Amino acid sequence: MTTDSFEKSATNGIRTALGLGGLLALVAGFVIVFQPVGAAKFVTLVLAVYAIAAGLVYIGLGVFAAGKTGWARIGHILLGLVFIAAGIVAFANPAPTTAWLAVIVAIMVGIAWVIEGVVALSTLSLAASKGWTVFFAIVSIIAGIYLMFSPILGALTLWWILGIALIVIGIVNIFRAFSFGK
Repeated sequence: MTTDSFEKSATNGIRTALGLGGLLALVAGFVIVFQPVGAAKFVTLVLAVYAIAAGLVYIGLGVFAAGKTGWARIGHILLGLVFIAAGIVAFANPAPTTAWLAVIVAIMVGIAWVIEGVVALSTLSLAASKGWTVFFAIVSIIAGIYLMFSPILGALTLWWILGIALIVIGIVNIFRAFSFGK
């Protein structure tokens, strides 16, 4: 393969990846924006499949792994059963599981943002721009508190922003696919 044909092949591969990635992001963004509940339920069901698969792996580790003692085997088997039970519950009750998942994720993000804001303030003496660091810290703490005390509305807002971001990223990557290497 000559250098020119290799470069052309690599360029075409990158263009294809950008285009397909952009198209997938665009479709996912539109689904999230125009069918947010359905998209959230789909994500919950994907996580339920993952939980069941992980549960089977843990049970397999508990039963078949060489060199494990009794407690390690029992622990893996119990953890596997918990994962499988969680997956089954999610499949049996997708709407409430989706709502609880949204609340838990929003509260976790809220806690992380509060901690991030406090850490930013604690490192203020090392910051190159103290004004921007204080601004970031205040916004982060306020947004985190908002998410912790209004997790459903916060989760819906974050989900909507994710959908819009995916639409923008998808459009940008599709344009990049057509212009890459030219």
